[in-house]
Amino acid sequence: MPPASPLETLYRDHHSWVRHWLQRKLGNAHEAADLAHDVFVRVLTRPKAFTDATHARAYLGRVSRNLYLDLWRRRKVEQAYLEVLAGQPESYQPSLEHQAIILETLTQLQAMLDRMPARVAQAFLLAQLQGLTQREIAVQLGVTERSVSTYLAKAMYRCLLLEAELDGALP
Repeated sequence: MPPASPLETLYRDHHSWVRHWLQRKLGNAHEAADLAHDVFVRVLTRPKAFTDATHARAYLGRVSRNLYLDLWRRRKVEQAYLEVLAGQPESYQPSLEHQAIILETLTQLQAMLDRMPARVAQAFLLAQLQGLTQREIAVQLGVTERSVSTYLAKAMYRCLLLEAELDGALP
C-alpha cells in the first residue's frame, strides 16, 4: 500500500474536527457534512504546505469560518429576495432557473459590496439605489465631491470585475 498523500493525511486527521465545528455553528449535521466537504475541496484546489498539525488546524478553521460566513450571507440575501418575491403577483415570478441565476448574482453583488471599503460601498448604493448626485452624496457622507468621484470609480471598477467574472471571463 502506497504512503498516504499529504491531503489524505490532512483529511483523515482533521475532517471530524471540521465537521463537528461546523455542526456546532450550523446546528445541522447534514449541512455541516456538506460544508466540511467544501472545506477540503477548497484545500484541494488551493494546496498549501503546513509546518505542523496546529498550523493545519488553524488554516482549516479559517477556511471553515469563511465558508460558514459565505453560507450565512448567501442565506441572508436569499431570504431578502424570497420576501420580495412573495410580495409579487404570481404572473411576475421568474422561473426557478431564473430565480437561481438572480440569487447567485445577488450573492456575488453582496460579496462585492462586502469587500469594498465602507465609504465606497455607501457612495455606490446612494448613487445606484437612491439616485443621488455626487454633490448630494458628498454632503451626506461629509466628504468632497472629488472623493465621491473616486469612490464611484472604484465601485464601478469592482462592478466591471464582477461582470467579467459572472460572464466567465475571469476565474
